Amino acid sequence: MRGALDGGTTCGIAVVVVVVAEEAEVRVRGRRRRRRRRRRWRRRRRRAAATVRVEDAGEVRGLPPPSPATGPHAGGGRSRGARRQGETIAKGHKNYELMLNLQLGIRHAVGKQGPITLDLKSSAFDPKEKVWTRFPPEGSKYTPPHSSCDFKWKDYCPQVFRTLRKLFKVDAADYMLSLCGDQALRELSSPGKSGSFFYLTSNDQYMIKTMKKSEVKIFLKMLRAYYNHVRSFENTLVTKFFGLHCVKLAGANQKKVRFVIMGNLFCSDYSIHRRFDLKGSSLGRTTDKPQTEIDEYTTLKDLDLNFIFRLQKHWHQEFLRQVDKDCDFLEQENIMDYSLLVGVHFRDKRNLLASEGSFDSDSSRASSPHLSRGDTDPNRFSKIKLGSNMPTRAELTVRKSECEPQIIGEPTGEFYDVILYFGIIDILQDYDISKKLEHAYKSFQYDPTSISAVDPKQYSRRFKDFVYKAFQEEKIDI
Repeated sequence: MRGALDGGTTCGIAVVVVVVAEEAEVRVRGRRRRRRRRRRWRRRRRRAAATVRVEDAGEVRGLPPPSPATGPHAGGGRSRGARRQGETIAKGHKNYELMLNLQLGIRHAVGKQGPITLDLKSSAFDPKEKVWTRFPPEGSKYTPPHSSCDFKWKDYCPQVFRTLRKLFKVDAADYMLSLCGDQALRELSSPGKSGSFFYLTSNDQYMIKTMKKSEVKIFLKMLRAYYNHVRSFENTLVTKFFGLHCVKLAGANQKKVRFVIMGNLFCSDYSIHRRFDLKGSSLGRTTDKPQTEIDEYTTLKDLDLNFIFRLQKHWHQEFLRQVDKDCDFLEQENIMDYSLLVGVHFRDKRNLLASEGSFDSDSSRASSPHLSRGDTDPNRFSKIKLGSNMPTRAELTVRKSECEPQIIGEPTGEFYDVILYFGIIDILQDYDISKKLEHAYKSFQYDPTSISAVDPKQYSRRFKDFVYKAFQEEKIDI
């Protein structure tokens, strides 16, 4: 019996040893995988950083021609199964070659880093300050060989945009990796109202917008004022621009594609459940989608807004000051038709019901939660800045009459915990002859105060009146 017991004990010890050994092996394999991932990431960063360095001959080296990934999930994402906005530009896409050209040009532009000084000379802002580079497929002294067509690349005011990227604290290697890494860009499903197309980087950090020649002229004309404004106001809400470029395809058609690179307002750790484009006008300012088709990518408008956002006192005061400064700048530059783009993340996703139907029934009314600091990231409040990552309460509103739409509904006293992202977008439309004619024509048919096309002074005043009603001060401590 004792021998049997000793045998059983020995067997049990052996099993334990085997299990421990297997667990140790699993841990070792996990460490190896993590080390490999870290090494791969360091190699990618070194390749991107190598391209940024200036070579004696001025040639861009160290990074192979772009090779966009293919497949439905080529763009990566915050979660593997999440639906991602836009269509991946894989091989065979109609804009695949354009994307290759764009990435090659950006690598060349960012790689030509020169000295950066904040006090730029007037000549740096001259609209004639632009650099043309030819990219033949076989390569040249300054450009690498590539598999795309022959094209020319133009950089507008390169010194200004290098300095703007520095002002906005953009790391050159990360910038290049986001725009020109192994992951493909994504094209948004349809062009905007202006006819421009939008592209997103795989990490959602940057947005590329095609531009009309008239928009480029407006931007270059206001570039110096824009630079001085964003340099003076760190918390400005106006769009952050990082580069202005043009691709000119070789051949008979000599097609030119102009585009600007800007920050994506909704690049965040949180899903954006609702987004609103707010101008302060009422004519046509409602979504044309049926309620059942509205999702997190639907851009709602002024008359769809059914919340008042309650900002804490400090942030509310800062918001009023900054909107005032930004609108003054845009008015001085004769700009109108801009809007406040607002993204709302509901901390309790059940609160999405607040924007999806009637709230007359008591059963659909939830309690009024307060912001809780206990269930958030301990570093959350150090990451908050005006227009980004802002914990707030949203108060549900209702409009009394459908016949005479109210621009802001009546508050109901029902609150939801949200995180807000917002900024002023579409700042490249001046009050030109076409907008003046639009104003004159629509004024005969509708209330002149309800239409979008009004002179910049009136537009600024109406815009501020509206957003000051939509964003109000929180009256209680949270």
